Amino acid sequence: MPDKILMLFSNSVKDAISYSYKTLATHTGPIFFGLQTPAKTLTPPQATMTTAGEFEDGFPATKLFNQGYSYTYDDVIFLPHYIDFPTDAVQLNTKLSRNINLSVPCVASPMDTVTEASMAVSMAALGGIGIIHSNNTVSEQVSLIRSAKSHRIPFASSDIQFVSPDDSISSASVFDNSTCVFVTENGYKSDKALLGFVDKSTWEGLADKEARVSSYMEKNVLTLPNSYNIEDIAGYLAAKDLDFVPLVSGEGEVVDVVSKADVERIRGFPKLGLPSVGEDGEFLVGASIGTRESDKERLEQLVKAGANVIVIDSSQGNSIYQIEMIKYAKKMFPDLDVIGGNVVTMYQAQNLIQAGVDGLRVGMGSGSICTTQEVCAVGRGQATAVYKVSSVAAQSGIPIIADGGISNSGHIVKALTLGASTVMMGSFLAGSTEAPGAYVYQDGRRVKKYRGMGSLEAMTKGSDARYLGDTAKMKIAQGVVGAVADKGSVLKFIPYTMQAVKQGFQDLGASSLQSAHDMLRSGILRLEVRTGAAQVEGGVHGLVSYDKKSF
Repeated sequence: MPDKILMLFSNSVKDAISYSYKTLATHTGPIFFGLQTPAKTLTPPQATMTTAGEFEDGFPATKLFNQGYSYTYDDVIFLPHYIDFPTDAVQLNTKLSRNINLSVPCVASPMDTVTEASMAVSMAALGGIGIIHSNNTVSEQVSLIRSAKSHRIPFASSDIQFVSPDDSISSASVFDNSTCVFVTENGYKSDKALLGFVDKSTWEGLADKEARVSSYMEKNVLTLPNSYNIEDIAGYLAAKDLDFVPLVSGEGEVVDVVSKADVERIRGFPKLGLPSVGEDGEFLVGASIGTRESDKERLEQLVKAGANVIVIDSSQGNSIYQIEMIKYAKKMFPDLDVIGGNVVTMYQAQNLIQAGVDGLRVGMGSGSICTTQEVCAVGRGQATAVYKVSSVAAQSGIPIIADGGISNSGHIVKALTLGASTVMMGSFLAGSTEAPGAYVYQDGRRVKKYRGMGSLEAMTKGSDARYLGDTAKMKIAQGVVGAVADKGSVLKFIPYTMQAVKQGFQDLGASSLQSAHDMLRSGILRLEVRTGAAQVEGGVHGLVSYDKKSF
């Protein structure tokens, strides 16, 4: 490659100083061109004398991320390109892993305060996917997988109550989460035969609250298959003039209860992409496992339960334990997509790719509740990690998940443009209606608990295996426990977030994720590093007070 020539002009004397391209490319500090007269770095074949006033905007990613600096999303900014398409023309469909396609690049993190059945169902309904955490027993995780797979619409009823015919209902608390209680032979959801139901108004009218349920329950129960979509259900409720209808599985188990109010609520949410559905017509759902010997049995049970993808959950994925688990999983279930991680370097990524992964999870210590970088002094700035790992993964056709550091739509745009195929979100989804846990009030604000899987509290339930510390006598925390404000439903704020992402892609001149990746690797898209003052200027500033609403 011919040398690049950088011509520097002073006020009085034109001095030509030549720098080899190799020297410039391997320069270990920031590259500044803050001289009295602007200068230009020439690129082959344009190795000719420049004149004052010629400029080159920003840097290609190859140069920016090879200076020895670890950049976060906020450290870098993309320069706008050329727009020749409307926002709605932007396509966000992508790959989660080698064989799994999504219509939106959103993945719910396998954390016990983020993803259980309700979150997994809603994410799949939006066109993304949820990865159900493994900080529980095998049977509990299997139950969550089966619950998620049994739904075709987002959860309408979060807690369905069951009683037996011989029971009596002495307290109105059983109606707290639903206007009716269902009657089965033994009073369990797993009972296959639905015998009847009791609605709250009927119970309130009873003179004797200790009466057996069998004496006043409604025995004629109309049901629908759980395969019905929301429009089918709405039509049935209207035709039969019903206030609600239970949805039952093929085995007769009550899966959900949908009311007229639920139909209107779900219809009122913005539409997004096509739902994530497998060949069997069920929602796509993922599950996480660890790398211990006992996780082999967990893996088998999860596959039987219908998990579509497995994420091997480890804070540092480049280990003999994970490599052996990847090989075992691919040997036992060759058609199952296995996602490895977490990794932040090309070396780590290459080892897992060679072991046979179908996708990679990128990020170490960048999450809002993660303290790995602080405690262990290892990790990497997330922007640099995503770019570096995606560069080597792309050569093998392996999609990567940018995991951690996502606080706003701009971070999603940066992660996807830097090479990620999807983004994994923890704190971004925590506090939502679909996140596990109950709302409480803290200093007048409605919040939900959100904790890192490396927190001591989470480790007591088993997540210490993720940090290879389950056999250690002393547990060292790599995360914290906190609270996140009520965000409402993901069915509302994820579509608005994706619209903002589309606008970001439009400003970049990229009409799809693949287009953005191609433009980045070709050097068409340019970046710059932002100073602290530039980051302040890029946000809200100079106001005494303000009300910030994203949508």
